[in-house]
Amino acid sequence: MMTGGGDAGPRGSGIPRLHLVTDDGVLRDPGFVQKARAVLEEGAEDVALHLRGPRSQGRDLHDLAAHLREPAALSRSMLLVNDRLDVVLALGLRGGHLGQRSLAPEVARKLLGPERVLGLSVHSGSEALEGKEGVVDFLVAGTVFPSTSHPGGEAPGPERIRKILEVSSLPVLAIGGVTPGRVPEVMAAGAYGVAVLSGVWAREDPAAAVRDYLDALREEKS
Repeated sequence: MMTGGGDAGPRGSGIPRLHLVTDDGVLRDPGFVQKARAVLEEGAEDVALHLRGPRSQGRDLHDLAAHLREPAALSRSMLLVNDRLDVVLALGLRGGHLGQRSLAPEVARKLLGPERVLGLSVHSGSEALEGKEGVVDFLVAGTVFPSTSHPGGEAPGPERIRKILEVSSLPVLAIGGVTPGRVPEVMAAGAYGVAVLSGVWAREDPAAAVRDYLDALREEKS
């Protein structure tokens, strides 16, 4: 599997420690491409950008990814598309990411081949077992803390990370209400890094938000 970008770390394999996830609202922002270029330049090899739009048209995701493919390559960032392996393959992107309603990881890996990156979102230890080493490269685990994107959802805190690490040796990124101030909590629980949505895209200056998260992550690594 592809291993470029980011610090490998004890359990990582070149997977960036900060993942920036979008939703349909973020993608509809007329200024999204400009903001995305800025966060890719700011984060460079330390960030992965997930183009995720559950209700967005495949054509729209393709066009956005096409606009961002070169900026990602120039900055050495990782550009992924969630749930649309057709877009990943059509544009020759670094990889993709699966949810619990996506193709089975084994099927996705066969489609992507051995060199591309593949991530999987999980919410429990049983779901994490589907992310077998050699098939999936990393897990995104949530919801960890209460978040605006999942109001009222179960959010057991860093214990969710600990439970998943009991059954998986893959790098685990914490998602859901993870602010820069909460980075030490999830890293202490064993998280490899964090994935964020509103923590970056709801900020007036997303690139500055990326800086804040990376500073917090680097402080925990030092």
